[in-house]
Amino acid sequence: MEKKRILTGDRPTGRLHIGHYFGSLKTRVEMQNSGKYDPYILIADVQALTDNFNNPDKVRKNVREVMLDYLSVGLEPEKTTIYIQSMIPEVAELTVFYSNLVTISRLQRNPTVKTEIAQKKELFGESVTYGFLGYPVSQAADITAFEGALVPVGEDQLPLIEQCKEIVRKFNSIYGETLVEPEAVLSNAKRIKGLDGNEKMGKSLGNAIYLSDTPEEISKKVMSAVTDPNRIKKDSKGNPDICMVSYYHKLFSPKEECENVCEECRAGKRGCVACKKQLANNIIKTLEPIREKREYYEKRPELVDKFLIEGTQKARETAKETMKKVKRAMKLDYFE
Repeated sequence: MEKKRILTGDRPTGRLHIGHYFGSLKTRVEMQNSGKYDPYILIADVQALTDNFNNPDKVRKNVREVMLDYLSVGLEPEKTTIYIQSMIPEVAELTVFYSNLVTISRLQRNPTVKTEIAQKKELFGESVTYGFLGYPVSQAADITAFEGALVPVGEDQLPLIEQCKEIVRKFNSIYGETLVEPEAVLSNAKRIKGLDGNEKMGKSLGNAIYLSDTPEEISKKVMSAVTDPNRIKKDSKGNPDICMVSYYHKLFSPKEECENVCEECRAGKRGCVACKKQLANNIIKTLEPIREKREYYEKRPELVDKFLIEGTQKARETAKETMKKVKRAMKLDYFE
């Protein structure tokens, strides 16, 4: 039975945090190890430049950081093809071809694009760049260049997959059945809140625990987590339902331990400091194998480079085959 190709990726704008781990990384490792799929993961440096165009050093540095995080959580280059987006010129070429199939007004109506433009108001003002507005076209090229059959996404990303499907249908209707139409696989992983209670976790918000954080960094961050604001004294009765420490205990602590924490909090029998220390120890213990594996690869940069080079070369060969089909369909195969 032929394995279905599954395509995912991350923008290298920073190290990956526990939100990424619970949101997508664990699922990718499970899919990789199931033996049912042919996983491709892109490090989307070109897409990262759409809103980091003035900071290329940051993007370049974080390509390696993201790769280290991938290796540390258990993604294996022998089973998963990991590659750098900018090193696949066929993706850029496809993006140009697809740009003729999408109108500006359609891009502007994309709900995901509209939301992200609003979030980047400070960066763009009223002048959104062509690259940022058109990144759904580039993403369609990312998916179809590798004939991605399955694309795991959160609900907020569904409009991007729908736009990709529209491009595929239009291309095939004009040039004949050539491209594989991808299917979105809705992730059941929930988004993890930040330590401050914010629905989004991120570097710019200063509310994230990174997979590579040291025990000292984890402890310091946990001690700053938001708790029940109405609990003034140590023996005051608390409400764990509005406490981020309780929220994280549910992620990192055994069920029975978590239940005890909540029960003692409500009864005023457990202080916030003790609760945070217990949580910090549990997070440190959970992330320890990940941190150790990351340190192993940090000491072997030549091995990380080898994995990136080999993965990118394999991906390039796949994209070349797709481009041959596309150019043949578009009557652009002049000398073949």
